[in-house]
Formats: sequence, structure tokens, C-alpha cells
Amino acid sequence: MSPFVRSAVVLGLLCATGPLAIDMFLPALPTIAGSLNSTIAAAQLTIIAYFIAYGLAQMVYGPVADMVGRKPPLIAGLVLFAAGSIGCALAPDMNSLVAARVVQALGGAAAMVIPRAIIRDMHTGPQATRLMALVMLIISVSPMLAPLAGSGIIALSGWRAIFATLAVAAALSIAVTLLLQPETLKPEHRVPVRLSALLSGVSKLLRDPVFMGLTFVGGFGMASFFVFLASASFVYTGHYGLTPTGFSLAFAANAAGFFTATQLAATLGEKFGADRVVNRAVTGFMGFTLLLVGLVWFGIDQFALLVGLLICANACLGLVIPTAMVMALDDHGDIAGLASSLGGMLQMLAGGVMTMLAGPYFNGTPLPMVVAIAIAAVLAFAAMRFTASARTRRPVAPA
Repeated sequence: MSPFVRSAVVLGLLCATGPLAIDMFLPALPTIAGSLNSTIAAAQLTIIAYFIAYGLAQMVYGPVADMVGRKPPLIAGLVLFAAGSIGCALAPDMNSLVAARVVQALGGAAAMVIPRAIIRDMHTGPQATRLMALVMLIISVSPMLAPLAGSGIIALSGWRAIFATLAVAAALSIAVTLLLQPETLKPEHRVPVRLSALLSGVSKLLRDPVFMGLTFVGGFGMASFFVFLASASFVYTGHYGLTPTGFSLAFAANAAGFFTATQLAATLGEKFGADRVVNRAVTGFMGFTLLLVGLVWFGIDQFALLVGLLICANACLGLVIPTAMVMALDDHGDIAGLASSLGGMLQMLAGGVMTMLAGPYFNGTPLPMVVAIAIAAVLAFAAMRFTASARTRRPVAPA
């Protein structure tokens, strides 16, 4: 195995830890609501709270990783994730489960933000996009297989066993980090965490319209996922009558479209240019989601059609998200950890806010879900046009 592929496997396994905490327990959401004598809205809060805490925590891990190196905060986060998973497994009521999910998210954020900074330590440009795409290919095992695994665990041992499994996965990730992941930030490149430097870096990033535009291109794309994650299990099982296993298979099909497309992102970026790929893919994402809204709005409520158009929309996102992530960090290599943290936080907050705004309109039918997804697509398109405009206004560096 080449060092490049080995890095992709290790980083992909680490990055999959956080998504596993969402994907594996999705089929259990209706069961959890019933088991804890709670409501659908309260069950959805376990996802929303996770997203918000996951996003906010990224602002801590990035600067710390720039100061002490990548591995120590990564290991600390995985330990916290394991503790939160155990808390979820033992939760006696919904409030306790939500609190434990927050702890789980505060730890899981390390396994997302720090690997992205590690990629930036090692590569830039197309090579970074290629490595990011390989990492996302490894991560794709999570949304395609984790819901099925969760359904099997529910059938055998109940929903609490899902969180015990996540605690074991965190322990394995700690072992992988200790044994297989080298430190990529050399001591001479480490930046002490000073409040003035942190505020200066954040200010620099917030005032960079290209960074902000690309961040929200990916952020609103991810927000569409969050809306789907919070709603799909209830729509698929309640409205369409699928079993937890049936939901898992449908969810895997959507994930397969996304992650298959991610593998084309680097090649298409090299051939046509990253800007052009993002432009066309965001436009396609918006087109598919608006078509879906129109069909559902006029009463064409077919499960196969819904899944098919979501697969197409998610395939477009598979081209957008890894490319936008890399492009956003390209100009900020000196503060890659902070940039990754701020970008990740803003993206997670966008997703959490979008899901909260859509929540009151959820009625168990597909329409509120697809309308919220389409709104996220339109906002991603607007962010993409803003980014393109900002690039044309940016001064050209002297030769």
C-alpha cells in the first residue's frame, strides 16, 4: 500500500467516527422516541444538538492543533466521544440522551477538523482534492453500511447497543491514531494560541469573501443533508411504510450517489478547473431539488421518484463538497487548523439552524423535507455566485 493510500485509509477511518454517530442510529429514531416516551420533535433534537455542538467544538480543536500538533487533541477528542457514547447507551430519558449526544459531538468534532488540517499539511491543490476524495470514499462506508448495521443491532440487542458499539469504534480509532498516524505538524510550524492572534486569524478569514463564500457553498450543501437526516427515517417508515432495514437500504442508495461522485471531483477539477466544476454541480443540485419540489407539490408522491432525484442531487453535492473544502483552505495554509475549524463550525451551524427552522413544518410527509432541501440548494447557489463575484474583484498578485 502506497503512503498516499495508507494516509487516505487512516484519515478516512478517523473521519468516519463522527458520521457513524449519526448514520448508525438513524433507523432507531422512531424506536427511541417510543422507548423514552417522547415525541418526534424531541428525537430530532438529538440530531440538531449534535450538529450544533459538533460545529462549535471545531473552533477549539483547530487552534489547539495548530499549537500542540495534530495527534494530542485528536486523541483527547476521541476519548470524549467514547465517554459520550457510553452516556447515550445509559440515558434514562430523552433529556439525558440529548445531553450525552452533546458530549459525544464535542469529542467527535476532533475527528473531522483535525484530519482536514492533516491533509492540508501534506498536500495542496489537486493532490489535496484527490486525497480528500479518497478519504470521503473511505467515509462512504459509514452512510452506506452503518444504517444497516444499526438496524441489525436494534433487532438483536435494542437501540442502546448502537451507542455501545460507537464507544468500541472510538477505542479502535484511538489505537489507529496512536499506531498508524504520524504527526504532520513540525514543531517549528506550530503557532502558540494567543487571543490576539486567534482574533486576528478569525478576522482575516471572516473578511475573506472567497473563503466565506466557499464555506457556505459547502455549508448549505451539508445543511440539505442535515434536513434529510432529521426527517427521512420518519418519512420513509411512517409515510411510505418502510421497515428500518428498508430505510437503511434507501439511505445507502442516496449515500452511494454522493460518494461515487466524490471520486470524480479531483479528475474533473484538473480537466475543467475547480471553479467550473463547483459552478456546474451546484447548479445541478439546485435544479434536481427544485424539480423534486415541483413534482411533490403537484401531488406526484412516488417513493422511487423521490429517491431517484435525491440520488441525482446528492451526486452533484459529491462534486461540490470536497472541492469547496480544499479551495477554501488553499489560501490559508499558515492557519489551516483555524481555517478548517471556522469553516467547519460555520457549516455545522448552517445545517443546525436550517434543520431547526424546518422542524416546526415537519408533518411526516415528504413535502416539508424536500422544500427545506431545495431552499438549502438555492442558498448554496447564491453562495457560489457570491464567490465567483468575489474572485473577479480580488486583486491579481504580481508575477
